Amino acid sequence: MRVVRVARPDGPAFGVVRDGMVVLLDGHPFSGVTLTDRVAPLADVRLLAPILPSKILGVGRNYADHAAEMGGDVPSEPLVFSKPATAVIGPGDAIRLPALSREVHHEAELAVVIGRLTRRVAVQDALDAVLGYTCANDVTARDLQASDGQWTRAKGFDTFCPLGPWIDTDVDPAALAVRCTVNGELRQDGTTADLIYDVAQLVAFCAAFATLLPGDVLLTGTPAGVGPIVDGDTVTVAVEGIGELSNPAAAELPMPRR
Repeated sequence: MRVVRVARPDGPAFGVVRDGMVVLLDGHPFSGVTLTDRVAPLADVRLLAPILPSKILGVGRNYADHAAEMGGDVPSEPLVFSKPATAVIGPGDAIRLPALSREVHHEAELAVVIGRLTRRVAVQDALDAVLGYTCANDVTARDLQASDGQWTRAKGFDTFCPLGPWIDTDVDPAALAVRCTVNGELRQDGTTADLIYDVAQLVAFCAAFATLLPGDVLLTGTPAGVGPIVDGDTVTVAVEGIGELSNPAAAELPMPRR
């Protein structure tokens, strides 16, 4: 099942994709799926970010090749950071390149969407807490990441967490290709088979210190090949079995003057 969130005249609504059509849901997908009789062609709806999480937890250096390209060691346990919910945007929305940074990078990732309240769960039971998976771009101001000595600002700008196009509930996360192209040029080409800490381990690790709520998002890490994006670029993250998430990059709008 592919769960979408779409723009509606009366506000955003959840739906599921079936045979090229979007069937709207009554309510949300976290307490069972109840279909309505409201249907529209997928091509005619505007897809939003498939979820607005209460929190986003990311994992740094979770691929050995990316750790090496960043000049760091493989961590002895998951290296977790957070991004604010205000960083989330959906398919087609612009990644705003902030004036405060001169080096913004793409990071293609598999994202995990939590499906139920989860606290202190065993690794062998952790996947039961997952609703599904989506594509993510953990956009990072690389220069600020280096200069700040911690990652909050570098990872947290508005628009720095594109998610979409939907949540796929039927994907096995064990060995999915994760790719990123910029203007059609392949930049990243990895597989979740190379994750140092897999999805179940990450869910259990995060749930040991923070209660995970329905809709929370875990970013699983990025493979090697991260690099800069500039004004006018189109960045596409593709995860096997899920789909593609494309976003233009655009210079930040100027500050309003009084």
